[in-house]
Amino acid sequence: MNRIDRISAILIQLQSRRVVKAQNIADRFAVSLRTVYRDMRTLEEAGVPIIGEAGQGYSLADGYRLPPIAFTLEEATAFITAEKLVESLTDEVNGSNYRSAMYKIRAVLRSTDKDYLEGMDSRIEVLKASRPPQMQVGVNPLQLILKAITLKRVISLKYFSYYRQEYSQRCVEPVGVFYLDNYWHLIAWCKVKQDYRDFRFDRMMNVQLTDEEVTTLHPTLKDYLAGVYKDRNLEKVILQVDTKAARHLGEQKYYHGYIGETEKYGGIEMTFLTLSLEGFARWFLTFGDCARIAEPDTLRQRVKKLIDQALLNL
Repeated sequence: MNRIDRISAILIQLQSRRVVKAQNIADRFAVSLRTVYRDMRTLEEAGVPIIGEAGQGYSLADGYRLPPIAFTLEEATAFITAEKLVESLTDEVNGSNYRSAMYKIRAVLRSTDKDYLEGMDSRIEVLKASRPPQMQVGVNPLQLILKAITLKRVISLKYFSYYRQEYSQRCVEPVGVFYLDNYWHLIAWCKVKQDYRDFRFDRMMNVQLTDEEVTTLHPTLKDYLAGVYKDRNLEKVILQVDTKAARHLGEQKYYHGYIGETEKYGGIEMTFLTLSLEGFARWFLTFGDCARIAEPDTLRQRVKKLIDQALLNL
């Protein structure tokens, strides 16, 4: 990216947030802080009313706005792709809001770009899993949860515990949401259990925003998830898999901690970091005739026991 494009992008970034730190700008464009300071002086010399506070960051004076920004064709195509993902991976209310926003985005495009996107729209699809999670009718938690996080409010929810096979009423302080393996999750501090809990959206029977304010300082979602995985013992697994068989493992390998592979011994050597050797052993049996366990020996022994048990059951 040349300097003119970078300075224009910085100005757009300043309009997108109340305060933007110099380090965030440097990280985004992979430049030094010295370069950021120089770019800021250039914007000031061009008449842009920038307010800089030591240790805080940069912001624009209230009331300053650029004219409507024209999207590039590549950016508009990315919006179309995101629209497909939002429709498939979020609830009905969020999907409806995004479609409404997309109408506004399309409205500012040039006629030629509109024609391009019209043809592209039917060329992109996001297919749902064969067994997608079923949300409760009338329960659209994503927007409400995000609103609760912003307003720092407690959420009341009726939740179905799959492990206990029972319903419970919970009051929780939301920390953040994430999407994993076809499911949306809420990480929140449960006031009943006095601990952080993971609540899946599809098991929420009812979700309501309360008037109670969240006064406790919770970790960010990123810090919480990093702590969770840091405290767990990850087991290293190395498999030697036939080349043809390796192609058919698909996304399943990522669910079991796949981190990389190399061509070796006339096949593919695959490395994993798994949370559960038991689960990994059972998955290995689905393609074990085309692979060999290089390490650890504990996994090899567990697979042998499962095979012996299976033979007894035949």
